[in-house]
Amino acid sequence: MKKRSFILSMLLLATGLSGRLVAQDKIKVSSFSTILTEIATTVGGARVDVTAHLKPGVDPHDFEPKPSDMRAVAASDLVLLSAKHMEGYVGRLQEATGTRGKFVHVGDSLPSLKLTVQHGDHTHDGEDPHWWHSIRNIVRATKTVRDELTRISPADKAAFAANASAYISRLEALDQWVKLKVAELPRDRRKLVTNHDAFGYFAKEYGFTVMPIAGVSKNAQPGSKAVSELINAIKSAGVKAVFSEDVANPKAVQEITRETGAVFGGELLSDGLGPKAATVEAMFKYNVTTIVDALKK
Repeated sequence: MKKRSFILSMLLLATGLSGRLVAQDKIKVSSFSTILTEIATTVGGARVDVTAHLKPGVDPHDFEPKPSDMRAVAASDLVLLSAKHMEGYVGRLQEATGTRGKFVHVGDSLPSLKLTVQHGDHTHDGEDPHWWHSIRNIVRATKTVRDELTRISPADKAAFAANASAYISRLEALDQWVKLKVAELPRDRRKLVTNHDAFGYFAKEYGFTVMPIAGVSKNAQPGSKAVSELINAIKSAGVKAVFSEDVANPKAVQEITRETGAVFGGELLSDGLGPKAATVEAMFKYNVTTIVDALKK
């Protein structure tokens, strides 16, 4: 009888109880954000198998899931989304995959900034989806991912907590580095002209004024009136440099520099990680160094 009870117990342990994973199973995670891929990989450690659907350097505004993405999501225990209306395909993803895992709209749990969405010479109010340019938001996202992984595998709570704590400590050190670097730039020079309105969260945390050429998407091209107004604003503010972005056509920036006399300050990483910066720390250090060094000349 004892032997039968032991065998039964082992079978229950092997198959899992209450739909939760057991120790030998890796948690399958689908990530639709380069930032969330780093967070999930770091917090989950050896206990996760993360599929990065959005690769570094790919514009999330234009991304469309392929059949292979659908299959991976259907097999996932956890699906991480940037949210704040970034992934317009989420409904189709949920409907097509019938996933057994939980969809977590990470960005929707974070504070939002409002912005003006430009369509030609017409505008309307919208929500800024570029939350990852706030280190505070990345810390909040890390805690969300930690809690979701713990929900799936409670036995790994201590490991997830330790990994998250170590990562958050690195983010806090990064924040201090950014503040020191930005302090090199006088406040009246903290004016940031870029291809599209992607740096609002960064600007709020570090005291910049953002002057975007286009709207929330790089594809939202401004009308001639908006461009003319921006050129006048740049001249009036004495902006020293104008920046392009890794996922945008630099043509508009080139035109702005010709008309204003501002110099080309460099190419920024606006929509996530990329070949020039494959980690969150590298992205911030690259962007901040590029911005500060160009504007303080």
